[in-house]
Amino acid sequence: MHTLLSHIDSPVDLRKLSKEQLPQVAKELREFIIDIVSVKEGHLGASLGVVDLTIALHYVFDTPNDLLVWDVGHQAYGHKILTERREIFHTNRRKNGVSGFPKRDESEYDTFGVGHSSTAISAALGMAIASKLKHDFSKQHIAVVGDASIASGMAFEAMNHAGVTDTNILIILNDNAIGIDPSVGALKMYLTNVKKGTQKQDNIFEALNFNYSGPIDGHDILGIVAELERLKTVKGPKFLHVITTKGKGLRKAEEDQVKYHAPGKFDKHTGELKPKNTAHLPPKFQDVFGHTIVELAQENEKIVGITPAMPTGSSLKFMMEAIPDRAFDVGIAEQHAVTLAAGMATQGLIPFCNVYSTFLQRAYDQVIHDVALQNLPVIFCLDRAGLVGQDGATHHGVFDLAYLRCIPNLIIFAPLHEVALRNIMYTAQLGLKHPIAIRYPRGRGMLQDWKLPFEKIEIGKGRCIKEGTHVAVLSIGHIGSVAIEAVKEFDLSKRIAMYDMQFVKPLDETLLHEVFANFQKIVTLENGVVNGGFGSAVIEFASKFNYTNDIHVRGIPDEFIEHGTVEELYEECGISKDAIKELLVSLLRP
Repeated sequence: MHTLLSHIDSPVDLRKLSKEQLPQVAKELREFIIDIVSVKEGHLGASLGVVDLTIALHYVFDTPNDLLVWDVGHQAYGHKILTERREIFHTNRRKNGVSGFPKRDESEYDTFGVGHSSTAISAALGMAIASKLKHDFSKQHIAVVGDASIASGMAFEAMNHAGVTDTNILIILNDNAIGIDPSVGALKMYLTNVKKGTQKQDNIFEALNFNYSGPIDGHDILGIVAELERLKTVKGPKFLHVITTKGKGLRKAEEDQVKYHAPGKFDKHTGELKPKNTAHLPPKFQDVFGHTIVELAQENEKIVGITPAMPTGSSLKFMMEAIPDRAFDVGIAEQHAVTLAAGMATQGLIPFCNVYSTFLQRAYDQVIHDVALQNLPVIFCLDRAGLVGQDGATHHGVFDLAYLRCIPNLIIFAPLHEVALRNIMYTAQLGLKHPIAIRYPRGRGMLQDWKLPFEKIEIGKGRCIKEGTHVAVLSIGHIGSVAIEAVKEFDLSKRIAMYDMQFVKPLDETLLHEVFANFQKIVTLENGVVNGGFGSAVIEFASKFNYTNDIHVRGIPDEFIEHGTVEELYEECGISKDAIKELLVSLLRP
């Protein structure tokens, strides 16, 4: 079985082996990752691709004394297994188990918490400067960055700084020509030319003052070890270009690198995906967005689509296939994506800027300064809003309602179901006087019959979806479906009124006056943080008009929520079906 790996509990054990044994460790480590992920699910291809590099790094460098920073963290499974977590790795991404990403409070080997891309160089440089200030000149600082991540503005900012320092930093470019989707842009073309030996221009990394070496074969483990040992003796900023294959070691994962980034369950021997019977299920919100924008763009030639490196995840791939000259993948560049959309809007185009909720956090100034301040009608489609499950704290899109609600000029809408998403997209492209953020969750909606004729939505209007007599439930977005299910099982459901408020901004004050006049007890429900979110907006309304109703705010508490299934996290946060039902029962007691 795993005869060598089973005796490696830490890098100290790894370093006891001869170099000639390392290829066998790599074989066993790949098998171990495949065994676990095939059953437990998770991020597969990226970790398989860097197995040889991971082993070489921990073999050559004195981790955790030498500081190793992984960018994003999708590729860190091998790192976790080699650093005292092999026996518990089967809990990966499970509630109270190992995080899917490097996490400082999980292990001393995880030197920096990551989840979003392009942070590793800045973090490693900060560590290197700290070592220099402490007169520790022997400590090594290594950042492992992908070719998609290094094209991000933040990575360039860090390299621009690092190149004029004399710090002991090594940047390793893990170049596999793909992030989650294939890499794009001029830098990708440059790296391709370097690999083919046709690049005639000056080396861009040497121009930034790095001691450059490579490209080298990322699956020649002995060659990597030799080069890392050489680089340990080189002073100042260093750059090693390593060529890898995402999914290395599993043929299916090598052939379809997009699908096998995070493939779900699969046969560990053949790589074949385990079939899922989804025919009876509602569609995913992302697919509704993807099909709807194509439908609208075919009728409206002013519509353009933009995504920062997530065409498959966001389903903008449908438009990129159908209308490629009006759909743009700009790479891992959220700031650029937002301001690009703003520039397009100034010229009369109708940009749909499709960004994951947590990724838009990286472009907050652009939303304020370049879009809202100029009141440009950019349409933000925020995918993965709310709790997303096993990716954990770095990816939960729970802050968007709060961080967007304070921005003037910005309309904020959250659809209860797929039809509402289609209708607000249709409404927005008809022409708005303000920018709008449409936020919707990861996963499936609630309607199988969703492709209905478009209807225009009145901006700032909520709706009553169930009459009642004693308690009013005000929900925003798809979390309202949980309340609907809770009330269905409720003997006293006739006493519960339900409202789908639709807009966080502007609030439907006419409807709220009606609710506050007729119900003493009011519950607000959101899949976002309660501090500054939808419930806060309702409380502000009550204060403004001197209402003294009994308001119960339910949402995400003031803490970072870790990983687990969405159902487990809803229960933890008090917004599960059972928790809502229990609250409503308590409010109906005399």
